[in-house]
Amino acid sequence: MSLSGVDSIYLPGQPIFGSKPSIKQGNGTYSRDGLIRASLLGKVDLARSRVHPPTTSSTVIGHVIRLSPLQATIAISVVDGLALPPGEDFTGVIRTQDVRLTEKDKVKIGDCFRGGDVVRGVVISLGDARSYYITTARNDLGVIFAESEAGASMFPISWQEMRCSKTGSIEKRKCAKPDGL
Repeated sequence: MSLSGVDSIYLPGQPIFGSKPSIKQGNGTYSRDGLIRASLLGKVDLARSRVHPPTTSSTVIGHVIRLSPLQATIAISVVDGLALPPGEDFTGVIRTQDVRLTEKDKVKIGDCFRGGDVVRGVVISLGDARSYYITTARNDLGVIFAESEAGASMFPISWQEMRCSKTGSIEKRKCAKPDGL
């Protein structure tokens, strides 16, 4: 696997970046929801594909790279269900007023996110030249994966708490409602 972004490994079911009507399905792919998806583990040549930046209302997934008392900074790696090539991520900012719809003045970023958390959000504004403004103020938006202080994966037990699968300890997070519930 080359880390330069020319070759990437795709997992079964993952949309192939750059799927367009002009691209034809090949061996090891299938079409679903208007996208060409990988049916086998393998590489795809991305040399001719173009990165599509997020737009307003795009659903994004990224991981928290920096926290401050007023905002969480995330590295966006998935835009509208399509993974970006390695090294082609965008930066997003979740401000305290964009974490939830109610009690905005009581939000503490440290109680909602931690470094390394994987977050699902929606772009609400193109922000400044460096980053996009992202909101998690819906039930289906927020932390979708987190590791505890013990290094084990965590699962949500409420909209604002997650439990460590190893120690059983509870940590605060702004949890996304799991898909299918």
